Amino acid sequence: MTKPGSKSTPTGRHDGGRPTSPRWTGAPEAPNVARVRDYWLGGSHHGPRDRKLAEQFTVCAPHLPYLVRTQRAFLARAVRYLVEAGIRQFLDLGSGLPTMGNVHQVAQRLDRSARVVYVDIDPVVAAESALLLDGLDNTAYLCADLTEPDAVLQAPEVRRLLDPDEPTAVFLIDVLHMVPDALQPAETISTYVNAFGPGSHVAISHICRDEGLLAAVTMFQQLFGIPVPEFTFRYPMDVVDLLAGLDIVEPGVVPIPFWRPNRAPEEDQNPENFRTCVAVARREA
Repeated sequence: MTKPGSKSTPTGRHDGGRPTSPRWTGAPEAPNVARVRDYWLGGSHHGPRDRKLAEQFTVCAPHLPYLVRTQRAFLARAVRYLVEAGIRQFLDLGSGLPTMGNVHQVAQRLDRSARVVYVDIDPVVAAESALLLDGLDNTAYLCADLTEPDAVLQAPEVRRLLDPDEPTAVFLIDVLHMVPDALQPAETISTYVNAFGPGSHVAISHICRDEGLLAAVTMFQQLFGIPVPEFTFRYPMDVVDLLAGLDIVEPGVVPIPFWRPNRAPEEDQNPENFRTCVAVARREA
């Protein structure tokens, strides 16, 4: 069924006729979205320029820091669920900085043998992250484009830490809105999950169409003159389509707070506050 207005116009550069995933990167001294997220999460890996950019974002979209923290809380719940399900290998795609309760910190707290490979397209983020992870034998960082799964899966970091015969959890948290349909995200997800053993999982979060966010992006660009890549929004049924062939675990594709909540008093239980859905799915064979 066609859902009018469910998606924005896909964006990205075109090299040799193939659209590529959008890049929002800069020099090491330039403000960086990954460091902005770290700032909102209460981390320490950011500087004055990052904090200024964070303030500019929140002028236009005051809810963004809360949304980032809620996404990180979902990530932690998903990691715990997957470790309890027997998963000990994790591939986090489009991960940003590996700080403030990211995958390796949660998984290795539960089982020190858990192995994690992070992947991000931004070379500045990758370089900073490699330094942060220096000395951690079971954790690595790879600078690569998640929409090129063959290159990611053949990278030395992945081949060293992740056994293709073992079940693995693939994470795509708050990144698929940067992957237009032309880059075939469903096929990309399938390639990653099928590269590992039966029982592999994928955990995703995805922004749904949000008129308030679109208005905030327009205001941000008008006020500060900083270009923002366009998003590809998807509704929950689009997320179901992305996970075709996999078994979506309970409670299904739901607003962030409704996925196996901890029921902590500070957690928001009002789905109308969110235009982002999440899901975890399993490959049976």
